[in-house]
Amino acid sequence: MQSDKIEKRIELNAPVSRVWRALTDHCEFGQWFKVKLDSPFVPGQVSRGQITYPGYEHITWEVRIEKMEPERHFSFYWPHVQSFEKTGKPADYSNAPRTLVEFRLEPIQGGTLLVLTESGFDSIPADWRPEAFRRNDGGWTEQMKNIESHVTQNP
Repeated sequence: MQSDKIEKRIELNAPVSRVWRALTDHCEFGQWFKVKLDSPFVPGQVSRGQITYPGYEHITWEVRIEKMEPERHFSFYWPHVQSFEKTGKPADYSNAPRTLVEFRLEPIQGGTLLVLTESGFDSIPADWRPEAFRRNDGGWTEQMKNIESHVTQNP
């Protein structure tokens, strides 16, 4: 197992343009990812919102959009905090280590190959890196199913 990178692949029965919209329209992204975002995605800008996934509603979602190459590549950096416990105050992401999340789209017969990569786990302190990796690996498995359901149910 590689400790610095997660990769997930899924073949979606939807055209590249449909998958692109599900990834990069902040309202659609929020529907399948389960986050209520404040504003559209803009390269170089921070995007924030409130997680709506049951049990995680106390977490503010924050990323810095890196690239948006239409219908090919969408990426962002997101911070990692050691704990998601409820503390009554928002997480301080200012000095948190960050990983790069990339979505790559390729047209295939009958739809789109979506490849997700999250890299940079070596920037997370060694004592909590395995937990961060495990948590995100499982999360991305679920999120790939979520986007598949989203584009299938909302053509």
